[in-house]
Amino acid sequence: MSGKIFLVGFGPGAEEHMSFRAKSAIAESDVVIGYTTYIKLVKDLLDGKEVIRKGMTEEIDRCIEAYEQAKQGKKVSLISSGDIGVYGMAGPTYEVLLKAGWTPDSTIEVEIIPGSTALSACASLVGAPLTHDFCSISLSDLLTPWPTIARRLDAAAQSDFVVALYNPKSGRRTQQIVEAQNILLKYRNSATPVAIVKSAYRRRQAIQLVRLDEMADQEIGMLTTVLIGNSSTYIEQGLMITPRGYSNKYNDITGDTKDGEQAGRSLAMGLEGWKACLREYLAQHSELTWEKVADYFNVPVGDVLSAVAQAPEENALSHQAVKADSLDLALDACKKWGRLRGVVRTDSGAIVELFLHGEDFKQKNDWLSIENDAFHLHVNWSKVTSAYFASRRDKSYGLHFIDQHGRLIFRVLLTKQEGEFNPTLLQAFQLDWQALGKRETQEQNND
Repeated sequence: MSGKIFLVGFGPGAEEHMSFRAKSAIAESDVVIGYTTYIKLVKDLLDGKEVIRKGMTEEIDRCIEAYEQAKQGKKVSLISSGDIGVYGMAGPTYEVLLKAGWTPDSTIEVEIIPGSTALSACASLVGAPLTHDFCSISLSDLLTPWPTIARRLDAAAQSDFVVALYNPKSGRRTQQIVEAQNILLKYRNSATPVAIVKSAYRRRQAIQLVRLDEMADQEIGMLTTVLIGNSSTYIEQGLMITPRGYSNKYNDITGDTKDGEQAGRSLAMGLEGWKACLREYLAQHSELTWEKVADYFNVPVGDVLSAVAQAPEENALSHQAVKADSLDLALDACKKWGRLRGVVRTDSGAIVELFLHGEDFKQKNDWLSIENDAFHLHVNWSKVTSAYFASRRDKSYGLHFIDQHGRLIFRVLLTKQEGEFNPTLLQAFQLDWQALGKRETQEQNND
């Protein structure tokens, strides 16, 4: 005897916002299972149904009950507000079924019926805050460790996503929203618009539009979704708007394209063009360090070096770079360059500069040790994935060691004597550049 499980997302709750398929699935079902509040929201659709109510913390019990009922040949609707696949019951149900030995080819069929999720329902009430890139993060630490949640908040804030916060606060969990605010304020302006929406499209619907620095002081609970704008989001005429990005290409949303831009084509700063933009910027700012250029474009130093290494050969930039064909051979080459200046930059912004010689380098397993009478420096060599010979004309010549994320691990630079580079050592460096370096191409970089 075959049964069926409908995993039904019915949206905000009002019948007019339910999909036709959600209503027809419930109509087909013999049994409807759900959290008590969800059952109340669809009570007008339940005549003649067996109704099984479960409490807030009985999610797995709901999944097991649905499976047991389906094994009896019944059609079962396991219901959830919003979209059942977004912080909903679809995932736990599949986990229970698979653990019990169920497969998609078994006699029990499973159908997921999507619904309008809380973030889209709430967004529709306050304007258009999700028009550009966004992410959702649950602040519930009942099943997710707080350091994981904090790391996600930090990454989302730093990346300038519009952020939707689910499960922002409960009777017991009151500090999570405060911590989230503190993390976001590290990267966002205090006046960043925030929409706080409770019970969207339900009887007790409430909307608050506030600033980010006011967010944690507002009335927030488990029936609330919080939408936090990005650096472009604004409020006008009571509407929260996140621009789609037309201002990057057009003089006005209905105006002509800006110089260098084409309608229907990628931006000049798109995937294929941004490195050329970077090189053009360098041509106009030859005095800038590699780090200053990286900061301006908000990319790691390795990406700047790669962009310069891809420059057409006729480009006469003050900054030059080629990628080392071999890490080990490039490291050995340092032994011919005399007294060197080693530079190490930490993630926290500290800069350490040391004088050393290539003969000080000793590799052992995953570590590169640089030892002399003055200091011991140990570099995790397994983190180094590439190296670039690089120069800033008459200012610096050296080798830059980069990790897989494009971050600079350390660099060694030729030193000057009485304000000048030693011609013999500079020639040795240039010969190694020619022998061990290779120009990058766009194809290599995309790979």
